[in-house]
Amino acid sequence: MTIHFNKHKFKETRKKLRNNPTQTERILWDELKGKKLGGFKFRRQYGIDQFVIDFYCPRIKLAVELDGSVHQNSDIKNYDRERQKYIETFGVTFLRFKNSDVLKRKEWVLEQILVTARRLTTTPKSPPCKGGDLKEGS
Repeated sequence: MTIHFNKHKFKETRKKLRNNPTQTERILWDELKGKKLGGFKFRRQYGIDQFVIDFYCPRIKLAVELDGSVHQNSDIKNYDRERQKYIETFGVTFLRFKNSDVLKRKEWVLEQILVTARRLTTTPKSPPCKGGDLKEGS
């Protein structure tokens, strides 16, 4: 295990989230699992420090987050913004979608993820701002 990715002490939290997905997480996971989307391998409920990302492609450091109605609350919006800013210091790119987008415009969501994933494979990443061992966990 590595210093920042998929910390063992949060393993049970990630497992509970994987075993109790929301409807939109199930829908999107059906499209991402098994390298179905452009050959990119995504993981679900992936940990970076104490935070858990809905979907993550370690190869290109792409995080995909699904936001339900609770994310419209200003306190939660601020929390999400700070959480995202912190995770981005590891060189992670974020895509955020509303649950309603997955339900009503799934093909558009998938296209946005695929376009971003392809762009990230051709664009060199700058090194992360944090020091230490930043290898991806398995």
